[in-house]
Amino acid sequence: MKKGIAASKGYSIGKVLLKKDKKIKIEEVKIDNVEKEKVRFKEALKNSEEQLQKIKEKAEREIGADKAAVFESHIMLLGDPEFAGAVENEIENNKINAEKALSDVVKIYMATFAAMEDEYLRERGADIKDVGHRILANLTGNISDLSNMENNTVIVAHDLTPSDTAQLDKNKVIAFLTDIGGRTSHSAIMSRTLEIPAVVGMKDITSSVKNGDTIIVDGVEGTAIINPDENTIREYEKKKEEYEKEREELKKLINVETVTKDGKRVLVAGNIGKPEDVKQVLANGGDAIGLFRTEFLYMDRDDMPGEDEQFEAYKYVLEKMEDKPVVIRTLDIGGDKKLSYLPLPEEMNPFLGYRAIRLCLDRPDIFKVQIRALLRASVYGNLKIMFPMISSLEEILQAKDVIKECRKELKKEGKKYKDDIEIGIMVEIPAAAVNSEELAKYVDFFSIGTNDLIQYTLAADRMNEKVSYLYNPLHPAVLKLIKLTIESAHKEGKWCGMCGEMAGDERAISILVEYGLDEFSMSASSMLKAKQLIMEK
Repeated sequence: MKKGIAASKGYSIGKVLLKKDKKIKIEEVKIDNVEKEKVRFKEALKNSEEQLQKIKEKAEREIGADKAAVFESHIMLLGDPEFAGAVENEIENNKINAEKALSDVVKIYMATFAAMEDEYLRERGADIKDVGHRILANLTGNISDLSNMENNTVIVAHDLTPSDTAQLDKNKVIAFLTDIGGRTSHSAIMSRTLEIPAVVGMKDITSSVKNGDTIIVDGVEGTAIINPDENTIREYEKKKEEYEKEREELKKLINVETVTKDGKRVLVAGNIGKPEDVKQVLANGGDAIGLFRTEFLYMDRDDMPGEDEQFEAYKYVLEKMEDKPVVIRTLDIGGDKKLSYLPLPEEMNPFLGYRAIRLCLDRPDIFKVQIRALLRASVYGNLKIMFPMISSLEEILQAKDVIKECRKELKKEGKKYKDDIEIGIMVEIPAAAVNSEELAKYVDFFSIGTNDLIQYTLAADRMNEKVSYLYNPLHPAVLKLIKLTIESAHKEGKWCGMCGEMAGDERAISILVEYGLDEFSMSASSMLKAKQLIMEK
């Protein structure tokens, strides 16, 4: 038995298809003909784009346009003059081969993503790696093919890229196992979209199996059993059957209101990063959007998104949700989340640095563009604006002043907006939780961001393997801060939600219901199970 991270629930019994990446050795070669080398690189870019267009079209047919959108960003990167220009500059300035120049530029891009605090954004470094690997494969003639496989195939790989998964025959693949990755890695997200079990972060699964091995994948416990005996196979066939029955039962809850046993109506909401993600939330019966991470509108581009572009994105989500609540978090960028077009100072501790509301209040030229877009979009639905990384009352008052200023400007310009928009804050800094009774007087709602609240409270970086054992959502100190925050909101007649990973943690749900949490916001795939657990409490 091998252990890893349970990334997508369910049970599968199948045959191993081991995907071993061809090692492409990159050596630095000095060149004489710079222009010829640039032509080689441009040809590889062109071939890569043609391949990705075909993969994107296949993905749109098989998994839907929203999930195929990842390939649009890959294609955009191939056409990004800054990316291509950086590689060509490396070739020209250092008189080196295209392979080495490409490798150096991709490493810089990946390092930028790897330094980011947000787990989802950090995992997007895999997309950059995927695009770089495709260009490199075209430069060297090493394109891999995953299109031919048998029924009941379990893909075992060091990692799976978006391009890999798009080429798979979805009728034959029944599970994924990978050496690396977390719950927000591409292979994990794709497995949940396909609703097949996946265990990631297994460290050495690729060296523990061979092609054709029988393997059981337990996406509930996060384990894999290699070449099991007949009794174990029968045991897991029964578990699989029971799980499928439970999943069908859960679908009956899609249009059912979530009410606790003592009669309290609770909202089960979805976290989204892109406007298209709203479709998955609705498909799973979401009552609201509890967190729209707007920083995704600012990523993978060369300049700030303008007011009109942001307005269209917010309007799209609000219209899709009709009159259901949509909590949109203002820009959470800076410190460790860097934008190529926004120079920021290097910091010793970016987690505690110049970021989120701190950056926005310091840069009203950036902040006001977003607030104006949000206010204009408010007439199309039930918008709630949320400020991240709040540590003091002063920050709340300053941010609300920016909203007042933007309202005056829009009124003067004759542009419509709603007057009664709820304004809230993320409670993710312990100081905000401790002082929540006072802060609740000045906002309309709280949303607890447990990912940061836990690591700040316990002084344990959740991404540091040496101290990850300390990162405990159920630690008494964390629970006390959560309980205090909810009670403070209710004392002032305000509602309190949660948008961190803990909201979908099955171990925590009963405690949070007992504390009186009003809204649970999570990934779309976790919503129906959360509904069931809340209704049982």
